[in-house]
Amino acid sequence: MTKLDYRSAGVDLDTYEQSMRRLPALMHATRTAGVIDLEGGFAGLFRLAAVRDWTDPILVSGSDGVGTKLRVAIRMQVYSTVGIDLVAMCVNDCLCLGATPLFFLDYIAMEADDPELLEQLVRGISSGCQEAGAALLGGETAIMPDMYTPGEFDLSGFSVGAAERTDLILGRDRIRPGDVVIGLPSSGVHSNGFSLVRRVVFDHAKLDIESTPKELGGRTVGEVLLTPTRIYAAPVAGALTTAGNAAIHGIAHITGGGIAQNLERILPTGVRVQLSRSAWSIPKVFSWLQLLGGIADSEMDRVFNMGIGMVIVADPSAAETVRNAVSTAEHTAVVMGEVLATEPSGPRKVIMKD
Repeated sequence: MTKLDYRSAGVDLDTYEQSMRRLPALMHATRTAGVIDLEGGFAGLFRLAAVRDWTDPILVSGSDGVGTKLRVAIRMQVYSTVGIDLVAMCVNDCLCLGATPLFFLDYIAMEADDPELLEQLVRGISSGCQEAGAALLGGETAIMPDMYTPGEFDLSGFSVGAAERTDLILGRDRIRPGDVVIGLPSSGVHSNGFSLVRRVVFDHAKLDIESTPKELGGRTVGEVLLTPTRIYAAPVAGALTTAGNAAIHGIAHITGGGIAQNLERILPTGVRVQLSRSAWSIPKVFSWLQLLGGIADSEMDRVFNMGIGMVIVADPSAAETVRNAVSTAEHTAVVMGEVLATEPSGPRKVIMKD
């Protein structure tokens, strides 16, 4: 009678241990003051008091994944950037409440043990955590044969931040008529809408990841589409430090749903926002995708960030200070529009004008 073991079922514990030995250095690179060492622990420990002298700290958490952008990474066999996307999608959501990023945990599911692949994925996560100022506190690597086809994997994770209760940025409590809307540029498509992107680029237009359309300025399709999601931790921290917490009336992370739907989420009743589309330059990748797939303007606006990855609503007296604080040499923030009054029970509405 044949004797079975875990390896014959698709899980090689020796290879798994080899994979795990590659990760501690990547985690250590993200270490912050709050991390408490716990060798062999089943969970991670973090000391809030090591970060600052809190009075009434509120934990802020967010969870997300990378979505079908992973399919592009698999096509290119480039796995070192999607970990940055993972951190960005989680951390950016927490920033919208004015939270300071504290730590991050990941979940990686794979068809079979692959130490090289795992190291690349975690290297990207580590890079994202360093950019966000968050510690990679732990995670889980699940080897699940028969759940994925060979070469496939999935990424998800969650971030935890904290803010003083009195400093929570709740747009529905703070935003008022006269406020100025400031847009922080995106780095490209980010990690939303890739089911449509892949359908347009690979299925409809029959392009390859190595194609170099003239609209993309000599860069390959793969390079452009794998550009990591921008992490906004440093710009937001700069705005809070320079202008003060009270000057920031609302923050919206522009993901699925586009600028209008995500900004509407933080608006109180009795106001509307009027934006000028001419206030910023839409990156070429979006006009290229639209032309390639014959996508309607309304669909582009609803699916993609269209060049703005985060929006800050600021007190008018501090608007220029905020705009300067969140601008960098590579990404100049723009004034997109303003908040206007409507009838007291009027719907939350964002109006885009040319």
